Amino acid sequence: MASAGAGNPPLTGLRAARAAVAVPPDQDEDAVLRTMQAGGGLRLLGLRIVIVLVLLMAAQAYDGSLHALSHWFILALYGLGTAWFGLRERGGGPLANAYSWAGTGLNAGLAVYVLIEHMLAGGGAGLGADTVSRLPAFLLLLQTGLSMRVAQTVVFCGLVAACWSAMFLIGLMHPELVPNAETFPTAQLTGLATFAAAGLLVVDGVIRLRGAVARALRMEHERTLLARFVPDAVALDLSAEGGDSALGIHRRHACLMILDIRGFSRLSGEHPPETMVAALLAVRAAAQAAVAEAGGLVDKYIGDAVLVQFVVGRPDAQARAALACALSLRRRIAALNAARDAEGLFTLRVVVALHAGDLLVGVFDDGVRAEYTVLGPAMNALSRIEAQAKAAELDLAASGDFLDLLGSVLPDGIRAVPVPGAVLPEPLTLFAVAADRDPDPAASVPASERIPAARAAS
Repeated sequence: MASAGAGNPPLTGLRAARAAVAVPPDQDEDAVLRTMQAGGGLRLLGLRIVIVLVLLMAAQAYDGSLHALSHWFILALYGLGTAWFGLRERGGGPLANAYSWAGTGLNAGLAVYVLIEHMLAGGGAGLGADTVSRLPAFLLLLQTGLSMRVAQTVVFCGLVAACWSAMFLIGLMHPELVPNAETFPTAQLTGLATFAAAGLLVVDGVIRLRGAVARALRMEHERTLLARFVPDAVALDLSAEGGDSALGIHRRHACLMILDIRGFSRLSGEHPPETMVAALLAVRAAAQAAVAEAGGLVDKYIGDAVLVQFVVGRPDAQARAALACALSLRRRIAALNAARDAEGLFTLRVVVALHAGDLLVGVFDDGVRAEYTVLGPAMNALSRIEAQAKAAELDLAASGDFLDLLGSVLPDGIRAVPVPGAVLPEPLTLFAVAADRDPDPAASVPASERIPAARAAS
């Protein structure tokens, strides 16, 4: 028997039900950061050292400091400090974040020191001097951005821009403090605007990169979770689609098929349990073969029923695959019954119902048990369609919603006939899907798959 599915549950309710489940990696800021930094290894530390060397070479090429000794002392102190903070941060532990912030403050301090020193010593004196004075700000902006911490990059940009702007305003109000007062405003305003633009680009790039990594982590996490229940093709298709990232649940269109053995309860009272189990397994094997051939997915076995879903591809492609599966299953059951009749066993009658609609699809995990399935009103409708198909003694039935996906194109020899008197809620309609001739058991399945009924259950 088909079980009626629940209506679309609100996602807030699902979140509450899964409160005890571990946070997916894309929701864990530390996990995203660790993933982004894992590929760097010692290269990030090496970059810090390279930046220090570049600054030292630039200072050697042009030293416009008021106090040369203090200038070199500051650079040397920065070199030791950034290496130490980098190593401590790389070591991890509860203080790693504090060391990272301390390193950002050190970067901002050095950039501001060199900028202000140059303004007081020779701001606007020439292109070469200005370039050397601004080089630390841009290099350290890049280094801070490569830490992949958005907040720290924003703080670095804000501190440097604020101090640069403040010193620029002081120079305008007190021209006697800065040499080359005539070129000072243009030179510093150009540099400040360039730094602000570079800062925006770096921050935007870090945000975009973190978002891409978070999405990749979500997809991999969900694909791994789905791969426990569904084939890789379905797992990849679902994980690549945007959904509720905290739940791994997707709203998407699906075509549904249910197969049920007629009179199974009555037959169970007439035959030994072993005989009924063999018959049930034979039907399941036929269903599994037909579903795999059509690219569908067996959602679950419910007693003597088989629930199948087609969730990959466009809705019309789903419908064509589901119909092909139902027709293949019809031929396979005919072949199975021919084999059972030849062995003197009772034959089996099945009913197959097809429907389509939008559903919630994914792995539903309450923290105790995880299950891949589909939920939604279409599941309720499928159960009613199956019940009406049984009442009308149909072997294959489909809803009007399902047939609408096929348009006017049905396979040769297949026709859909409305079923009068079907008791279904509006706007559902029921059609009998019939063939011009009965399936030929001898030609229903490949020779390599034709096996005796007794072996089909083993």
